[in-house]
Amino acid sequence: MSLLVQKFGGTSVGSVERIKAVAEKVAGFHRDGHDVVVVVSAMSGETNRLIGLAQQIQEQADPREYDVLVSTGEQVTIALLCMAFKAIGCDARSYTGGQVCILTDDKHTKARIQEIDDSRIRADLSAGRVVVVAGFQGNDADGNITTLGRGGSDTSAVAIAAALKADECQIYTDVDGVYTTDPRLVEDARRLERITFEEMLEMASQGSKVLQIRAVEFAGKYKVPLRVLSSFEDGPGTLISLEDDNQMEKPVVSGIAFNRDEAKITLKGVPDRPGSASNILGLVAGANIEVDVIVQNVGHEGSSDFSFTVHRNDLKSAMDLLLSARENLGVAEVICDDGIAKIALVGVGMRSHAGVAALMFKALGDEGINIHMISTSEIKITVIIDEKYLELAVRSVHAAFEMEKEPEEQVS
Repeated sequence: MSLLVQKFGGTSVGSVERIKAVAEKVAGFHRDGHDVVVVVSAMSGETNRLIGLAQQIQEQADPREYDVLVSTGEQVTIALLCMAFKAIGCDARSYTGGQVCILTDDKHTKARIQEIDDSRIRADLSAGRVVVVAGFQGNDADGNITTLGRGGSDTSAVAIAAALKADECQIYTDVDGVYTTDPRLVEDARRLERITFEEMLEMASQGSKVLQIRAVEFAGKYKVPLRVLSSFEDGPGTLISLEDDNQMEKPVVSGIAFNRDEAKITLKGVPDRPGSASNILGLVAGANIEVDVIVQNVGHEGSSDFSFTVHRNDLKSAMDLLLSARENLGVAEVICDDGIAKIALVGVGMRSHAGVAALMFKALGDEGINIHMISTSEIKITVIIDEKYLELAVRSVHAAFEMEKEPEEQVS
């Protein structure tokens, strides 16, 4: 039988009834002879409630005490879930991140896992118990409680699976797998049976909300097979694993990710000399603002235009910074556009197929959609367009590549 690590998010454990349902589901795997470790998040809405309490007392919460506070949400869930197991006759034991010895660095609110002592987990599994671990948290070398930041429970699950050399890490959520694109936008979007770590990492980084980037990175690094499944209905889900050289029917593209939370900043009249781009991006990076798509156009008379995108929440900070430094940077004008969106076409099949970009651009052109910026990698093509055309763009590109069809039926 297999060793499985199963992670359930806040929606999956959002009420007592759902916690009981999770216990029944996991107990079924245990009865079938599998060893199971369960990693859980706080109940839906609980972490936000705790953050709200902190903000009522301290506008910028002390990082150490913030971690002490928000980590309690998962502690409630692990205790309730173990009670639910015991109520149906399944032996289980709960552990906080510190109790199971998840050692992290000391960067409160965004700590990174350094080491996991799996001895207590293995002892309980050998004794026939289901082990329930609080996600999102650990301890630093001084014994302080730390939290892993956004998506921390997914990261906890993958890290535990890597430490245990689990057969599979299963992420249970409110969707039944990874789709070619958001099925709420494209009705005939198709659930993928499998996708590579590389493709999933690109999808996550470009806006897909199914899995967090850190968890996918961790899984790829330690070669932990990931499977995305629904908490609320049975099904095979989507397997995320290494690229299979024998996949003869691998489609050219696997999915379309998109993000509405983009803004574009353009600096006009940038001096056309070495170091100009470094000065601009260094200033932005110094304010801890992440830059995504970058385009530079050589202009006239020794100057150029330099454009890049940032998260829309960072737009005001970035603009204030650049406007105040405009004269020092030697640029003529700084303008912004917060009415844009990003679309990314992803697929390892692009490596061996020509004409992918041409087909994508033709699909957009046929709908009269103008492209503001383009960025490419070996398995990804990203375009920036007006946000008002986002849904039309996704549908037209999805149709152009016949992504609703099974791989062997798609356009090649």
